[in-house]
Amino acid sequence: MVVTSNNDATSFEQFLEACSEEYKKTQRELKEIDLLIQQTSDEVERMAQRNTKATNQLRQVESSIDTVPRQDLQEAYTTVLDTQRRLFTMRGQLEKLQSDQRNMARYLDILRSILEHADHPERYEPEEPEAEQPVQTSVVRIIEAQERERRRLSRQMHDGPAQSLTNLILQAEICERLMDANPEQARAELTNLKNSVAGTFQKVKAFILNLRPMMLDDLGLVPTLRRYLDSFSETSDLLTDLTVMGQERRLASHKEVTTFRIIQELLNNAKEVSHAGSARITLDMKGEELQVTFEDDGDGLEITDALSSQDAEKLGFAMMRERIEMLGGEIHFDSELGRGTKVTFALPIS
Repeated sequence: MVVTSNNDATSFEQFLEACSEEYKKTQRELKEIDLLIQQTSDEVERMAQRNTKATNQLRQVESSIDTVPRQDLQEAYTTVLDTQRRLFTMRGQLEKLQSDQRNMARYLDILRSILEHADHPERYEPEEPEAEQPVQTSVVRIIEAQERERRRLSRQMHDGPAQSLTNLILQAEICERLMDANPEQARAELTNLKNSVAGTFQKVKAFILNLRPMMLDDLGLVPTLRRYLDSFSETSDLLTDLTVMGQERRLASHKEVTTFRIIQELLNNAKEVSHAGSARITLDMKGEELQVTFEDDGDGLEITDALSSQDAEKLGFAMMRERIEMLGGEIHFDSELGRGTKVTFALPIS
């Protein structure tokens, strides 16, 4: 038999009342999301039809390429690319809404379970938290981070290599149609095609490097970072500097991957969020810990806001902290508006 004081009973009633209000509020929000999903689905369908129409018009222009002005051909290309880009963006919005819908439905189930359970107080017995809960929470956050990474890679594939390959196919078809009708123009288009292929090849190489540098397993963290920073500087106009203190040595594979991924994420933040012009990375391997310092000269952040749950997820700070702490290390973030961002973290080497 569980004995509760009047204060406990009052607190429990207040808790149930709050759950009931939250349940009603969540129901309303879920209905709103359902409506948004329906509207967005209709928009996606209309945009898909518009994309099909634009693609068909481009095919028609190509079939009369000998008589169609180059400007008209360029406009047809631009229309197709624009509709494809908008279609991809709207599909991403739809996926986000559907994900929110699933999460909210699960939350609603939890609230419903609490309220139903309260109708049978004899079933209620306080339980000690299970030891597995922190582990389960970590696993869930890792899975969510993996899904976010997959969505990011999917967008990059669509906007980068996939879009470039589509353009190559269209250019090849133009060359094929011009081969007999206008050999001179065909040769000019072939030159453009060759340049496009070379550019696409470089994009694919950069994409592979971002996805998983093969030399990380073979040569280790420091050589891979040097190569990556050189490539990043060339493609982003962000100057980078790497300083290694102590003797270079290999770490456990998972620690090298973690260090590389965090620096990679910080570089992306420096470029896309802080609009930095330079970044300096220092690796200190002198002791029993790997100590890493990352500094950029960007716009900086309100660090308290940046470490809030939503912004921390967006900037990757939450996952950085999760990874470092799981490996027995520590990470600190320091930033002010107009004064850049500094991130330091340490991992045990042994």
